[in-house]
Amino acid sequence: MLETTQAHGTSTQPLPQLGHRAGLAPALRAGQPAPWTRLARFLALGTTGPAYRTAAPEPTDADAELVASCLAADGPRTLDRIVAASKTGRAPSNDPALFSLAVAAKRGDDATRRAAYAALPAACPSGAALLRFTAYAERFGGWGRGMRKAVGAWFNARPAGDLALQLAQQPSRDGWSSRDLLRLAHPRAASPSHDRLYAWAVRGELPLGAAEDPTCALIAAVHELRRTRDPARVARLVLEHGVPAECVPAELRANPEVWDALVSSLPLPALLGDLAAMTRAGLLAPGSRTARWIAARLADRRRLAEAGVHPLELLAGLCAYRTGRGARGQGPWLPVASIADALDAAFHASLAEVAPIGGRTLLALDVSGSMRTGTIAGVPGLTPQLASAAMALAAAASEPNHACVAFTAATGGYGGRWGGGAPELSALAISPRQRLDDVAEAVGQLPMGGVDCALPVMWAHKHRVDVDTFVVYTDHETWAGDVPPAQALRAYRDARGIPAKLIVVGMTSNGFALADPDDAGMLDVIGFDPSTPPVIADFARA
Repeated sequence: MLETTQAHGTSTQPLPQLGHRAGLAPALRAGQPAPWTRLARFLALGTTGPAYRTAAPEPTDADAELVASCLAADGPRTLDRIVAASKTGRAPSNDPALFSLAVAAKRGDDATRRAAYAALPAACPSGAALLRFTAYAERFGGWGRGMRKAVGAWFNARPAGDLALQLAQQPSRDGWSSRDLLRLAHPRAASPSHDRLYAWAVRGELPLGAAEDPTCALIAAVHELRRTRDPARVARLVLEHGVPAECVPAELRANPEVWDALVSSLPLPALLGDLAAMTRAGLLAPGSRTARWIAARLADRRRLAEAGVHPLELLAGLCAYRTGRGARGQGPWLPVASIADALDAAFHASLAEVAPIGGRTLLALDVSGSMRTGTIAGVPGLTPQLASAAMALAAAASEPNHACVAFTAATGGYGGRWGGGAPELSALAISPRQRLDDVAEAVGQLPMGGVDCALPVMWAHKHRVDVDTFVVYTDHETWAGDVPPAQALRAYRDARGIPAKLIVVGMTSNGFALADPDDAGMLDVIGFDPSTPPVIADFARA
């Protein structure tokens, strides 16, 4: 029986047994990852290696060679995977899929190029995606007939009303604009409405007949909005025609009347990011109508679930809002208590909506003093300690078969990698009914130990605990003791007959390399932001 220290008390109880599932996955027994495995990693993570970075690097020539080799081996299979990755939208970025599609369109054989261009409407759900695809395609060739025809088909395939919104929202990106694409593709318009929209995008002037065409109402409103600085008129245009916030000049968004018109149409993620601006503009104030409306919206659990906002995103919004100061030099604001309280309540309510990873999960948390400092994703107040406590609460609320442990000092030790005694693990009795601050405070009081990333795997091996996914949360302290994590994981798989996976998350790390690049079941996560938890979950489920 392992002596453990719980987050709110001391007891002598073993960590929970997580059950058993036999059978070792062939992919994890294999040696060098097959090109298909590397392609899957690239499409999902933006890299072919075993490390995911929240600040993903630009795709490289080596990535293009990988895609080209898969296309040469099986073009249709490769394209199916590319389009599926783009359509599902589960990857944190669609850029790897768009890059891969550009490689297929420019470097595939004739049949592959035709299929890639035919897939363009499905793979590029927005004008922004089309502009990014165009920038990638330019790296591999010019504007041939196939490219012109495919881009023109993308514009003609959009219903006129939707196309008007795309043209209004995305005038330019990556050095390209909708005007550039239309001038190069020169499509024959699918309808008179398309023709008017193309004329506006290319010439910047409303064509004849636009005033009588209901599908052109939005661009007519945007056209007028660009020529007025009257907040009342701008607010009326927004309300009457649904002009999106990104089409309103920044200086006008500082006006409370304009914000009042925009707020009802903001999706929840955008609303979270704009709370400070609305408060700074004077729209949000104690007891104000808009403050009550936003608080009620944040309290609507159905809306939270439909928006698919992860609790970490709500926590980041709360931390950023209640500081009252911008991370990039924006002016200060006085947080409204009812908004901060609503964000806090929404965070705890959303924990139950997290989609479970499934299987048996063991979370291991770094509890060292350095976890209380540092900033995650540039959000003031969002420390590694708070974020790891949030992930533990999310697991407690959503995972029926999980356990949480902490890296603590051995009896008589002083903690840290070089402290007295060997590091060990302590069980954390975390309940989804606890408050986040209480969990963070209790974890912070534990005697800290060195973060030996192999230790959770070795402990499970020694005590015959069956685990499908090990997840280590630390700040930047990632190291291996006498046994490398990859070696410990292989020994555990062989002993327990489980295709276990190991994910090490360095939330404020600049880079580390613990995962075996030849092991499809290991992942290093460098950095942390609200887009990271779905990456971890998808990797664990794969």
